[in-house]
Amino acid sequence: RCKLPNYPNDTFLSQGAVHDDLVKAFIPTELNADNEVTYKQCYIFSTPAAVNVTGGPEQSCSDWVYDKTVYENTFASEQNLICGKAIWASNAKMIFFAGVFVGALLLGALSDKIGRKKTLILSVLGLLASSLAVAWADNFYLFCVLRFIVGFCCAGTFMSAFVLGMEIVGPSKRLWAGVVIEYFFALGLVLLCLVGYLVREWKYNEIVLSVPSAFILVYWWLLPESPRWLINRGKFEEAKVIIRKIAKRNKVEVTEKQLDSLECDETATGQLWHLFTSRVLFVRTIVIFINWCVVSMVYYGLSLNSGSLAGDFYLNFFLTGLVEFPAYTLCLVLLDRTGRKKLHCACMVLGGLACISTIFTVLYLEKRHQIYSTVILAMLGKIGAAAAFAVIYVWSAELYPTVVRNVGMGASSSCARIGGMVSPYIADLSTLVDGHFGQALPLVVFGASSVIAGLLSLILPETLGANLPETIEDGKAFPNHEKKSAKYQENGSSITMNNEAFSPEDCTKF
Repeated sequence: RCKLPNYPNDTFLSQGAVHDDLVKAFIPTELNADNEVTYKQCYIFSTPAAVNVTGGPEQSCSDWVYDKTVYENTFASEQNLICGKAIWASNAKMIFFAGVFVGALLLGALSDKIGRKKTLILSVLGLLASSLAVAWADNFYLFCVLRFIVGFCCAGTFMSAFVLGMEIVGPSKRLWAGVVIEYFFALGLVLLCLVGYLVREWKYNEIVLSVPSAFILVYWWLLPESPRWLINRGKFEEAKVIIRKIAKRNKVEVTEKQLDSLECDETATGQLWHLFTSRVLFVRTIVIFINWCVVSMVYYGLSLNSGSLAGDFYLNFFLTGLVEFPAYTLCLVLLDRTGRKKLHCACMVLGGLACISTIFTVLYLEKRHQIYSTVILAMLGKIGAAAAFAVIYVWSAELYPTVVRNVGMGASSSCARIGGMVSPYIADLSTLVDGHFGQALPLVVFGASSVIAGLLSLILPETLGANLPETIEDGKAFPNHEKKSAKYQENGSSITMNNEAFSPEDCTKF
């Protein structure tokens, strides 16, 4: 609420009867969505009100006091990003995702040039420096610049680590490697909640969350460079050294003849516009782009919206991270049983319907029942979004023909970042729209978008057990194209690359 005039020690919490009388005299009241009398946040009486008499005209205030029962201090409260400046908080969140968007593009290209390992270490150094610097940001613009850099470096850190892991393991384990890494992403959300609960001053919170990234620097001595990247760049001797170590660790015999036979022939490559050269590829590409955008928007939006749900803020955020574990387990169990198409569509539609259903709990249930029912439905929506995110990566990588798979996945990832940039504004709709409908509006928007995108995904063909397309012509005819001979094989007597969904060049722009 507005700060009382000429009362330097004013606090949000009551200081006694005299303080309460001053608050009632200066701060106008209104009814909230539950028909409870609350103080207005943005207005103050120009002259104090007497008992049972309305005060002078309301006017906007320029100073506020904040409830510190949930947070001690936040950047938004320090900079007073409320009332007319409420949109600034959403802008700051958007700028972080804009940094992720730019980082995915530029650091993806850098990873191709200098290697996965070097890009990882450079990104971590930038992440450590920028995230620590955020704690000393004393104005909105500096804060946004630093948050952009944090997002930029986050993209490089996750992308490089993900690609390095995918390129080190064999083709038979890449599905597991691609999904299991998401467990640690979910673990990070749970730990973030714990740190936020224990450290409620935002500057100290920022420092505590920044320091662990320094431990990743030891990977410079622990992790090898991607042997697939080395082979792709013609650095065969370095690749041989790493392959010998991998073979020794896995108790596999490797002869010098096998190592000398390593080849990395030039393969045909395509451009993004090749995906729009036929009606079939055009429709599939647009549907893939829409699903990447929506699933990212819903995934991040539901996490951001946890603060708007009824009940305890920290418990709600903890649950948004916890429910991702069963979501990824669901993918590991069902992805190769039900197929990509059925699982993705089911996750998107059912998760979306759960989010939409919150409008009924908010409008028609009593307040004591709203808390549990709304939170449960929101968590079901998060399970669907998390599982769909894992599925769409595997599915779209298999749908793109080999010659354009790299550029197609890069463009898809860019669409996901756009969805992330939009998500803060949708999550903050509850602060812009009054009443019960405003409380449910973000979840309704996320749910409706998820259902529409999920139904659109039915247009896409199933890829489970299919021969993956290699050329643009294969893509047009998929899944009825003829099987092409694999350029690379992986068996007990050779160490080469398999032409599967995740080839060495496939993940470079994740």
